[in-house]
Amino acid sequence: MNLRFLWYIPNQAQPGHRGDVVIENHNSLETLTSQAKALEEHGWAGALIGTGWGRPDTFTVATALAARTTTFQPLIAVRPGYWHPAKFASAAATLDHLSGGRVLINIVSGKDNLAAYGDSEGDQAHRYARTKEFLQLVRKLWTEENVTYHGEHFTVTDSTVVPRTVVRGERRHPRLYFGGASETAEKVAATEADVQLFWGEPLDGIGERIERLKELSEKLGREHPPLEFGLRVTTLVRDTTEQAWADAEAKVVQMANGGISRDPNRFTAVGQQRLLDLAARGEVLDDNLYTTPGKFGGGGAGTTWLVGSAEDVAKSLRRYQALGITHFVLSDTPYLPEIKRQGDRLLPLLRG
Repeated sequence: MNLRFLWYIPNQAQPGHRGDVVIENHNSLETLTSQAKALEEHGWAGALIGTGWGRPDTFTVATALAARTTTFQPLIAVRPGYWHPAKFASAAATLDHLSGGRVLINIVSGKDNLAAYGDSEGDQAHRYARTKEFLQLVRKLWTEENVTYHGEHFTVTDSTVVPRTVVRGERRHPRLYFGGASETAEKVAATEADVQLFWGEPLDGIGERIERLKELSEKLGREHPPLEFGLRVTTLVRDTTEQAWADAEAKVVQMANGGISRDPNRFTAVGQQRLLDLAARGEVLDDNLYTTPGKFGGGGAGTTWLVGSAEDVAKSLRRYQALGITHFVLSDTPYLPEIKRQGDRLLPLLRG
């Protein structure tokens, strides 16, 4: 099974994201490059770079980091309303060409400050219909020439992207990751995405969703290679189980007392609400999935944490792998020390 292990690089305008070390140059090219190079040196394939209005432009950050590294793969989060698909397909193909085929893409359809950059959208059905067209058209532009496409949301005529994306073995273009837990979102993932990303839900919930997506893929007539699955979760790893839990509980106390700021990108979309609802089932699920952070401002991947020694966390992640997860996007703060700690202690156990 071909596993991919990615981290997270916090391109944020404000320092201290999720308890990271607060330093004056937290978002300088030097600081972000040091993280990307540490990822290369400590066994990681690359990192997710998040998106949202009011943050540094994700594609620009990814391009700068790709230029300063040799194997680092940026998983670039993009929004269909922020980009026109043809312009995006061209930009991504160019970066893929210049980086030797290192680009990965994460399509985001969740809430954002759309009016600030001149976008608007209707209800959930409208939003995901647009996302579906975006995915269809970008894939066509990467794999075909002289593309003509007339959809409800996007249109191009006789369009060819130059340069082309890097083709290597089974790789025809950058992988298209996608999230979303609603029924509408899952239909888009089942037919158009390459990788469905899940937040840190318990094993039973992930297992059910994987089976449902496989059934949907067959029912809806998926035309691409089988959908793959990924997990985006915080992993709090320490030398011992006891130390990990002591540190996790201390960090939650900091969050409760306002010592760690609330996640500015926290929205209660369907997937996020699923995570917040887990606390009702208990503080700890599946041995070491800690749900309490969500009560005190943890958003997205910071809502639930896998806590323990490297052996504890590796055991849990292998259980997700047994369900069919092959892409892992992990992180903890402070980001740079944890890149090294988890790269050296956790990744060898997962690869072994």
